[in-house]
Amino acid sequence: MDEVLQERLMLAQERISQLKEENISDEAFAVYFKKEAEWFLELFWLRELLASGEFEKLGLEELQDWNRKLYGELLPENYEKSYANPAAAVRELGAEFGAFVSALHAELRNSIMYVFYNHTEEFAAAAELFLEIENIFACAWEEERRLPALAEVKQAYYWYMSDYAAFRSERQVRGTVDTSMNAAKKIVMEGDLSDLRCLYRYGCYISDAELRMAAYLDSLPEETIAVMANTFTEGYRLGFAATGKDITIKKSVGIYYNIGFERVVRKAVENFRKIGLEAVIDRKVICGTPANRQYDYDHKDDDVLFLDKQYMNRKLETLRCAYEKYKEAAAVYGGPALIEVFGEEPFAPAIKEETYKPDDVHRKLIVEYTSSFRQLQAEYIKEEERSFTIIAFPTPAVGEQFEEIFDETIRINTLDYNLYRQIQQDIIDVLDTAEYVEIKGMNGNRTDLRVVLKALTNPQKETKFENCVADVNIPVGEVFTSPVLKGTEGILHVGQVFLNELEYKDFEIHFKDGMTTDYRCGNFEKEEEGRNYIKENVLCNHESLPLGEFAIGTNTAAYVMAQKYDIGAKLPILIAEKTGPHFAVGDTCYCHVEDVKVYNPDGKEIVARDNEVSALRGKDISKAYFNCHTDITIPYHELGSLTAVRADGTRAVIIENGRFVLAGCEELNVPLNA
Repeated sequence: MDEVLQERLMLAQERISQLKEENISDEAFAVYFKKEAEWFLELFWLRELLASGEFEKLGLEELQDWNRKLYGELLPENYEKSYANPAAAVRELGAEFGAFVSALHAELRNSIMYVFYNHTEEFAAAAELFLEIENIFACAWEEERRLPALAEVKQAYYWYMSDYAAFRSERQVRGTVDTSMNAAKKIVMEGDLSDLRCLYRYGCYISDAELRMAAYLDSLPEETIAVMANTFTEGYRLGFAATGKDITIKKSVGIYYNIGFERVVRKAVENFRKIGLEAVIDRKVICGTPANRQYDYDHKDDDVLFLDKQYMNRKLETLRCAYEKYKEAAAVYGGPALIEVFGEEPFAPAIKEETYKPDDVHRKLIVEYTSSFRQLQAEYIKEEERSFTIIAFPTPAVGEQFEEIFDETIRINTLDYNLYRQIQQDIIDVLDTAEYVEIKGMNGNRTDLRVVLKALTNPQKETKFENCVADVNIPVGEVFTSPVLKGTEGILHVGQVFLNELEYKDFEIHFKDGMTTDYRCGNFEKEEEGRNYIKENVLCNHESLPLGEFAIGTNTAAYVMAQKYDIGAKLPILIAEKTGPHFAVGDTCYCHVEDVKVYNPDGKEIVARDNEVSALRGKDISKAYFNCHTDITIPYHELGSLTAVRADGTRAVIIENGRFVLAGCEELNVPLNA
């Protein structure tokens, strides 16, 4: 660390220490600044423990004490009194400053990671931001016994975000493609994974679920760990092979996982090395049980504090510089490999008036930034050359029958994909003769939808649906297509669905010519709140989205597991989408790679890779993509019928009353009838 940075830290620590004894504003704000100062001093102490190596020597109970110090205020039992809660901050500090202070507090909490991963520049900057805000309040109080103008403190925050955009952008890009980012990988590859203390080295909140998960995996035989890791890494390899992409030109793979899965990840790293890929494991893509999902939801839109056109351009400029710096690493990056988890109780957030919310200007900027970033990233990480894979396992939070569910999930993840491939081919052969598909609900499900399919010009060599088995999306199986928008219309309804970890009750979307025209849910007393909830979290702030995908899930074994253990609400979309027909609003599955030819195992080219919206990419790419894709599944028990309808009016029923009735699909009903 250079002398200037060392001096900055020393001065910041000294000044923060003095704040404990001062009253620089009215009583409420004086209390806030003192508490924030005390919290920063804890981080300076923690920094010394980490630098000296003493942190690693702490016992399990001491580490748990530190974890509670760092994350205790976010826990539900403490959150109502925490500045991290916008409602509490407004209650304590008033309507004018409360939401801002809460957002500031959430931003400063990033200092935990700066300390654990020795990001000294960012830690110094965060401490200096706190002191700058404190000084603005102190000056206003000393000179005129008043609070400062909110605009003044917002401006300080804005320039902090702008000035340090370059640091954040470089961390972001390096964390994606640079295999020398080893802090988290060392925990996996060099730590004693039988010692639960290693989990606390991440600096994340560690719940009982992570501890139990790590302990459970440690108890499993090496053969079981190998099956889990081999299925995961082989799916990644098959993803390249299935799409005709050359994996040998790639040198790295990004591994995303939940804390507690280190033993599986270690084996996966070894497997990837055998096929010439070194793992990138970045702290920011390692997950754990959130201390409080309401906290995450409350602060999801805090970016509106600083997001304007100038900042957006600054951020994109710094990202381009970072990608240019690491362009060689980006060129050989193969894509992500994700281990997801499921089992937590469903989350339905409380909507708070005190939180920051995007207005129409911010929504447009968010959409513009997301699109621009995706295009920028695609310049350096070629979509037509990369792939991915994703697999999911339950955590102990799934319930008392965790071990049974875990074993059943391993079985489902390793089902015979050759069997499913043939059954799914029989379904595709019928769908290839259809002009459209008609889907109707039952048992209270109001779905009545017509999905138009792309016409084939050469049925002997072309197909409409991809035969998806266990490669990029584990487990098997589904068949999917990009629908024709014109003529696609009707109502999609689900009694209860979980999308991106959020719960929706009585969820309904209307389509006209393949575009969403109306939507609602029953989560809230006021229908408008439900509409806003869907617009922000499903439509991703777009006014309308196309039906980007129509698929038929065929994994009846996964459906039966969900019903048997009553965990349907806890399944991740990765598995849930295989348990019935599903419909994705947003981009197609071939987003940005529509011009790359893709073939099914039978040799036929999948020609339904785009739609009328994505076809605009040649004229105006900003109008072709929405940079979102949300799958909505109708479970078999709500599915009345799914019928392929031909141009001459003849019909072929594929599913009726929740059972597959098409010849050749009898095996899919075996789990359902057991």
